[in-house]
Amino acid sequence: MEYEIRGGAFPIVICTLHEGETIKNETGAMSFMTSGMKMETNTGGGLLKGLGRALSGDSLFLNFFTAESGTQQIGFSAHSPGKIIPFKLDGTNTIIGQKNAFLAAEDSVEIEIYFKNKLGTGIFGGEGFILQKFSGEGLVFLEIDGEVIEHDLQEGETLLLDPGHLAAMEETVGYEIERVKGAKNILFGEGLFFAKIQGPGKVWIQTMPISKLAEAIIPFIPTSTG
Repeated sequence: MEYEIRGGAFPIVICTLHEGETIKNETGAMSFMTSGMKMETNTGGGLLKGLGRALSGDSLFLNFFTAESGTQQIGFSAHSPGKIIPFKLDGTNTIIGQKNAFLAAEDSVEIEIYFKNKLGTGIFGGEGFILQKFSGEGLVFLEIDGEVIEHDLQEGETLLLDPGHLAAMEETVGYEIERVKGAKNILFGEGLFFAKIQGPGKVWIQTMPISKLAEAIIPFIPTSTG
């Protein structure tokens, strides 16, 4: 399979599949495909896997697109302004992504829910508690909100992030959700929780999570006066 990413701030990945090759995506991301593509929709491995993806923010069902003959093309568009980042998995490396990050992947890529910390922290912590794990072999495409900063953490190096800004990381990176300490910090600071990440490994930080973009837009949306 070959691919090309176009579109600048409103990106689309165009994948070229040869006969018999299959790519899967979450429902709603496909923008176009050539007539020789066959589509099938299912839970991608049973009801439990589908429910796990739904819990992590994606859809219950996946679409599977297979090139039936010759060379076929299909395009997947990001849901918000940002970037589409390709990750090549070789069976030894694993990527952990923020919920809603998954866009599309080759059929050989495994997608699983990835929990961190206690359930109580997740209920009140919002973004960052439930993540997605991508493993196996093949290409996976993740969508990043806004611009992306790639940071290579050394052994023992630590960063504190707003959980919503953590887009993806290698599985070697340690990850915890921590409560902010101090009443004034909670009331007037940056929120209730930080994501604490520790090297070694790469992390991808997104500059404008979709939740913050929505917060910025809401004051400008007209409301009914009657």
